[in-house]
Amino acid sequence: MSFRTIEWRDNKVIMIDQTRLPAEEVYNEYTDFQGVAEAIRGMVVRGAPAIGIAAAMGVALGAREIIADSFDTFYRQLENVCDVLGRTRPTAVNLFWGLERMKRVALQHKELDLHSIREILKAEAISVEAEDLAICKEIGRHGAALVKEGASILTHCNAGGLATAGYGTALGVIRGAHEAGKNIRVFADETRPWLQGARLTAWELMKDSIPVTLISDNMAGWLMKSGQIDFCVVGADRIAANGDTANKIGTYSVAVLAKENRIPFYVAAPISTLDLKLANGDQIPIEERSSEEVTKVQGVTIAPEGVKVRNPAFDVTPARYITGIITEKGVVRGDYERELKALVGL
Repeated sequence: MSFRTIEWRDNKVIMIDQTRLPAEEVYNEYTDFQGVAEAIRGMVVRGAPAIGIAAAMGVALGAREIIADSFDTFYRQLENVCDVLGRTRPTAVNLFWGLERMKRVALQHKELDLHSIREILKAEAISVEAEDLAICKEIGRHGAALVKEGASILTHCNAGGLATAGYGTALGVIRGAHEAGKNIRVFADETRPWLQGARLTAWELMKDSIPVTLISDNMAGWLMKSGQIDFCVVGADRIAANGDTANKIGTYSVAVLAKENRIPFYVAAPISTLDLKLANGDQIPIEERSSEEVTKVQGVTIAPEGVKVRNPAFDVTPARYITGIITEKGVVRGDYERELKALVGL
């Protein structure tokens, strides 16, 4: 990859500031968990897998700040760290997966001295990043097999290297097909209101010399109808037990249009994005963000002052619109409730 999304270096967390792309490629340094929490909340880092990595690294930073003389005291404060991080982005289940993983590791080593536990937590956070990169490459391998030679692929939002440790989920599929020499081209929805497609997906695909064309969100249906789209792939922030999938607002519309035009619509996500405790998508919490994200574009007001605004950050695509879910362990189709459980060994 030609950039790094997030890494642990010299006891600091380093993140590319995604709010400043594509104009500037700036890397921020964080030395405390509160800074990491604000980076997650402010979308300096975004995308479910990357949020999970940031959460794990935030816990490792927080553990270094804790002053305690016993494991019980240490663990209570660690739970407070996790609580602060857990309030940042409620829809992305990878956030909570990362926090729970770090708490579990701490408990598994409670007989050790606190210095050793802090070092183990740091090593675990670094492992989360390394594992995510390997997982994304497996998702890309499985997904690339579904892409036909010369396909035109539509993607929404950014589920690329910027949303993960690198390589990406939906863009991992695209990268896998590109690396296999399938002569693909990509159409990227701009993805209002944060313009992740315009600012981030277009930026990283161009940076890695993958052919990409930017379109406005409301062009997708017409391009499908006119035969210019062959394949759709998006990421996910949470997948319920029945296959209903939460992703960036606008994904549902793309899925419905793809179904109408008989175009395969795939979701690419790691197993850590599954939330099998939720029966269906109606139970997925949807984050409502600031009205200014809609009324302004990069600080410039584009709407009348005082207008009422709705700004849900995500929508839920029912499983019936999804052709398949691409994971690091393979592709699931059809009976999602049974097959997703089988995927995780339930």
